[in-house]
Amino acid sequence: MENKSISKAVILSVSIIIGLFLLGFFIFKGLKTFSDKDRVVAVKGLAEMEMKATSAWVTLSFSFSGDDLKGVINQTEVKKNNVITYLESIGYAKDAIKVNNLNVTDRQTYYSSEWRDGKEVQIKIDRYTAAQSLSIKSNEVEELESKASKIELDLISKDLTSKIYVAYTFPELNTIKPKLIAESTKNARIAGEQFANDSQAQLGKIKTASQGQISIVGNYRYYDGEGAEPSESPKEPYMQKARVVSTIVFFLE
Repeated sequence: MENKSISKAVILSVSIIIGLFLLGFFIFKGLKTFSDKDRVVAVKGLAEMEMKATSAWVTLSFSFSGDDLKGVINQTEVKKNNVITYLESIGYAKDAIKVNNLNVTDRQTYYSSEWRDGKEVQIKIDRYTAAQSLSIKSNEVEELESKASKIELDLISKDLTSKIYVAYTFPELNTIKPKLIAESTKNARIAGEQFANDSQAQLGKIKTASQGQISIVGNYRYYDGEGAEPSESPKEPYMQKARVVSTIVFFLE
């Protein structure tokens, strides 16, 4: 009986010791976890990616004005046909030339007011203006600028002077967004690990993350949100550079 009592006392004592140890351990872990919540580091990850245009449009535009609407439209039609003939002569198929709608403006007056020497005078203006434009699609994005310049000079020499505008089509932003964000997150983690090493700590899990704003720049550029521009913008008109800066807050252990 006495031995059984001693055994029970020993088991009870060991159980109490183990329980106190576990209680202390969990209290320690809880306090440590609580204190670690204040140990964080916020870092930024930069990622940049160049995009090449997939196609482009060359737009040629011209206009005539006058008081005789029929005459103005006829002048515009003649020049349009002559420009199309020239474009066909340099290798563009007729069905590849898009003729945009004729735009006619009627000012409904023949005069406008203008101040000269402190007096208001009436200036004669043309009542009608007819504007016409043609567009050509091209996949030769690298040579397009030089080709457009040659077209412009040729038209001038043929008395078919037109304004030339080149617009490029770039890949959809969503096609590169996942890769861009993944790269910026990776670079943010590298920066966080460096900070943790310098602080003699270990980088923990992500506390918060902000994707950041994506900006795209180039000679023909657009923006998705606001953000700092890339350190260097592409020189070629058929190139754009996408840039994102993600801000990530890591726990430090």
